[in-house]
Amino acid sequence: MHKGFTRKFKPLEILTQEQVETIWSRALDVLWVTGVRIEHRKALEVLERNGCCVDYDQMRVRFPQGLVEESLRKVPSSFRLKARDPANDVILGGSTVHFTPFPGMNTVDLDTWEPRPPTKQEFIDGVRVLDACEHLGCFGSYTPYFGYQGVPPAMAITEGFALQLTHSTKAQFMEGTAAGSDIFNLQLAKALGVEYCGVVACSAPLTYYEDQIDGLFRYVEAGFPVACGGGHVMGASGPATFAGSLVLDLATDAAPVVLCQVLRPGTRTGMGDIGFAMNMRTGSPDFGGIGTSLHQIARAQLCRKFNLVVGALACGISSSKRIDFQCGYEKALSVMTAALGGANLIWLHGGIYGELTHHPVQAVLDDEIAGMVGRFLQGIDVNDDTLAVELIEQVGPIPGNYLATAHTREWWKKEQYLQKFTDRLTLPEWTAAGKKSALDYAKERVEQILATHKISKPLTPSEEEEVQRILREGYDYYRSRGLL
Repeated sequence: MHKGFTRKFKPLEILTQEQVETIWSRALDVLWVTGVRIEHRKALEVLERNGCCVDYDQMRVRFPQGLVEESLRKVPSSFRLKARDPANDVILGGSTVHFTPFPGMNTVDLDTWEPRPPTKQEFIDGVRVLDACEHLGCFGSYTPYFGYQGVPPAMAITEGFALQLTHSTKAQFMEGTAAGSDIFNLQLAKALGVEYCGVVACSAPLTYYEDQIDGLFRYVEAGFPVACGGGHVMGASGPATFAGSLVLDLATDAAPVVLCQVLRPGTRTGMGDIGFAMNMRTGSPDFGGIGTSLHQIARAQLCRKFNLVVGALACGISSSKRIDFQCGYEKALSVMTAALGGANLIWLHGGIYGELTHHPVQAVLDDEIAGMVGRFLQGIDVNDDTLAVELIEQVGPIPGNYLATAHTREWWKKEQYLQKFTDRLTLPEWTAAGKKSALDYAKERVEQILATHKISKPLTPSEEEEVQRILREGYDYYRSRGLL
């Protein structure tokens, strides 16, 4: 099992208990007074039978407070997500933190920084690099890319998922029910003996389209876990204030949680937060802004009221268009604060600008961020051995030193995080080694991975054939509907 990192101290909280109760109370008011638009006849009927007030003409569902709170309490506080290799199963929830990639529509040229669609080989290379990242616990939706050159749009999600399953054995999240792609994604997962956490995404404000709810029904029927989330842009598709944004988020995400629990009580369910502030000058989301950190810490604190698994999904990206200082500090700050705030799943690896660009070199650098954040979460051990009082007495003042002691040899690696692919040289060593930057080291690491990395459990010939059969079935399905 991939253990991730365990936070050994209380999570950072920025809301008072009174504020937590107030925000939840207002979210429950929104669910009952305003309601949520769910464009799915079957879902409307199910929710009406379970006590919701349904307006079929407007496809508006109003949720009674008691049903919402009862449903939230039925959600497991933690759960296992089964990977293709059992050694890569993950446990989500509690004080555990896992890192996952941030997807991109395009790759980026490291010389010109111009984005472009990846080739199929670049997609595969991206999967292999992510599989090799030590601190990456599971794959997220559309990772590393939304598709690749030459793949038909209707098959992009399923073809990409097949490549993920072929070239990695890590656990999987999967969003994307466009044109029914989850039909074939589920077949792929079952054929290879794995499961994935199906993502149900809202369309802000307060709306779920038919394809997302179709996916929810299929995930629940398959017994797979479900991640309910999405998000909005503060000031555009949601309130500009943090408090109002959090009210809208909780109301929106609680709706599919209720549906999951009335369909199958105890369904493994989590909530994800991918909200951004708006850059009012450009109209685009403010990727990497410090407001994202405030929002995600508060959101995690609110979810702890019901012990929900919570994902911080707006981390791991920047407004920078290249791998540079801005990209580094915006990603590191948002990831560190999300981890301190109690998030269980954090999007990080590979994302550069928004959801528009991703690169394996960035993923390698991000794995160092994940390792450093993870070490911080482990805190400080205080016991007789680490207090080292007897050792301090033995060494005494100058000329005593600790370098040659058995205590130092035993503890220095345990206490420190040792970066593997960034510059830790002295100035003379750095000069003699060619004055390499962190970017240079990351490029070398990617080359090393692509030359040597092997997955822990390759597909068997029969599994490969089954994957191809399902893909052929998918092509036939979309061809018959005029989508190819």
